[in-house]
Amino acid sequence: MLIAGDIGGTKTELAVFSSEAGPHFPLAQEKFHSADYPSLQAIVKEFLTKTKKPVDRACFAVAGPVIDGRVKTTNLPWVMEETGLAEALNLNPHSVHLINDLEAIARSIPVLRPKDVETINVGEGVPKGAIAVIAPGTGLGESFLTFDDPSYMAHSSEGGHSDFAPTDDSQIHLLEYMRTKFDHVSFEHVCSGIGIPHIYGYLRDVEHMAETSDIEKLITSTSDASVVIIDHAFGTQNPSKLCSATIDMFVSILASEAANLALKVLATGGVYMAGGVVVNILAALQRPAFMQSFKRKGRFAELMERIPIHVVVSMAGLTGAAAVGLDSRKSL
Repeated sequence: MLIAGDIGGTKTELAVFSSEAGPHFPLAQEKFHSADYPSLQAIVKEFLTKTKKPVDRACFAVAGPVIDGRVKTTNLPWVMEETGLAEALNLNPHSVHLINDLEAIARSIPVLRPKDVETINVGEGVPKGAIAVIAPGTGLGESFLTFDDPSYMAHSSEGGHSDFAPTDDSQIHLLEYMRTKFDHVSFEHVCSGIGIPHIYGYLRDVEHMAETSDIEKLITSTSDASVVIIDHAFGTQNPSKLCSATIDMFVSILASEAANLALKVLATGGVYMAGGVVVNILAALQRPAFMQSFKRKGRFAELMERIPIHVVVSMAGLTGAAAVGLDSRKSL
């Protein structure tokens, strides 16, 4: 019996799995608002008390670099160690593992079912080719897989923190705007849940796009402005032009960075996009503009068009953590 978790800056998802049922069929599952708790241990203890299911193993996917069994979460004030978690949960120290959240998503890719993905570009995938994974959630995660016979091997990355590279005049001005706020402007600053409000602010303050007073009040009064912006970009009645323009720019930036990652790892096996943001803006990703931006790589435009692109619509991080935790052959 395994407890697995996907630990993000906004929410933490926990579930109990058995080796018989596998990583797609949790026996118990619950979501928690991460910032409401002082530590992961506090959430896990509350969850296990509710479920009353005994576990003997644990695997947690965490947003942050895991080094020597220790991680400080990127968007939470938590520090986690495998030994400390094992002690707090009364488990064998060798049965508790921390992995990077994007490595977990990458580990889920080989076990995804057809219903777990929506295809943006069918392309012409190369068997055993490298696979790129990009996931805008609260922050921006990136990872990739390479084929190591007989299966794929997942690799962690912190590529979301690389320098933001604008691709048109508006994005150049966005970078200038962001440099007034941050010494280092990364892709995460403009291509994630925390980045969407930055794009919105630029379009409002620099390009002077107007907004209704009602939506302004909603955005200024909420703890998660990106949710409001996404909701009003796709509203069926009187959608906000500013919110729609924000998502359009976001999609262009995401497409460009997804293509950058695909080029860096030569992702002929495909690109998989995951995370809560892409699921919520799926309709925008299915428009021609995404592929137009993705293919804008000069002499490599033809190669980019051949790369399959998929959106993961299931809980990839949790599935990947469960897959790792249930695989007794995996050396962690």
